[in-house]
Amino acid sequence: MKILVKIIILIILFSSSSLTKVFAQDKIKLGLLVPITGEFSEIGKSIIKSTLLAINKINNPLIEIIPKDTASNPDVTYEKAKELEEAGVKIVLGPVFNNNLVKLRELSDMTFLSLTNKIIDNPKNIISVGINASSQLNTIAKFQKDNELKKTIFLIPNKNYKNEIIKAIKKSKIKTFKIHYYDSDPTKLTKQIEKITKYSQRKQNVKDEIKRLEESEEPNKDKKIKILEKKDTIGKIGFDSLIIADFDESLKSITTSLIYTDVSPKKTYFITLNQWFDESLMQETSYQPIYYPSINKENYDEFKNIYFKKFKQYPNQLSFLSYDLVGLVYYLIFQNNLVVDEKIFSKKNKFKGKVGIFEIKDKKINHILNFYKIENNNIKKIF
Repeated sequence: MKILVKIIILIILFSSSSLTKVFAQDKIKLGLLVPITGEFSEIGKSIIKSTLLAINKINNPLIEIIPKDTASNPDVTYEKAKELEEAGVKIVLGPVFNNNLVKLRELSDMTFLSLTNKIIDNPKNIISVGINASSQLNTIAKFQKDNELKKTIFLIPNKNYKNEIIKAIKKSKIKTFKIHYYDSDPTKLTKQIEKITKYSQRKQNVKDEIKRLEESEEPNKDKKIKILEKKDTIGKIGFDSLIIADFDESLKSITTSLIYTDVSPKKTYFITLNQWFDESLMQETSYQPIYYPSINKENYDEFKNIYFKKFKQYPNQLSFLSYDLVGLVYYLIFQNNLVVDEKIFSKKNKFKGKVGIFEIKDKKINHILNFYKIENNNIKKIF
């Protein structure tokens, strides 16, 4: 079934000189709440540069971006948001971090497009635009269907995003055979994985089969015994695929434990969440192939090159999202006859940007993502 996508061609759409003349007096003001000072200042500065690229691409004086420094502090964020409100701003890109959203619920006439991927307990005037878990799981669900995976287990760490994953599982189309929660502490992790994969039983199966053969009169039993002696385990693990909701070194610890318990990615699908094309994953060939949903890599690489050519440095991942957000917001405002209000996020709509396809409905934004496989030190697009 074909997906109808409204593709915005910014250069054509926004270069109309007559449109500019008609509405020249009505600037479209968009706020930008990012950390310009403090620990996360590099992220904020990268986002500002990306929005500048987007504005230059749109090339229309109607749109005006007003940046404010949050200093990654909830109180400062609120103060700066108030300043934006006084300047007549109704839509704000940002803030970046979830813990800066708390006080913004008081500014009910403003809509904030937060770059966080968390959607639980956000104020009503906050729209999460990050690559959320539901978007990722819907993409994995498509992969499940295409490969007829019937017994997928879900491995979820006891971390602060645990509830976010649980809610996304219920909300998405993903099919799970079993859900297991684990402790990321390496001293406990291996034993937990051993239990999940029935490692002790499968290891005992080898000993039992060797003993049975030794006591049997089967032909070629010595040859069969020698083959068994080279095996660590025999028997079914009980699942055909697994989804690991983890990242960085914790993800590598999980995959290492799985391989230790004789679960091979060659026989069982190893699937994880968006890894932003982490190159370190390509170096660990022992747990390849490994699969994950993500943004469009080709567009991401193109954006990085454009950004580097302009600023002589590479962008932060979040700035890639912010680049698309400027075009998305302007597109929705244009669809709303240049009226700026929260209603632009209520109507069902789709927008094709660099990240991928945005789905907008009922003040929620989801992403239709691509799906990738890392194998033999290469990243391959599956769909």
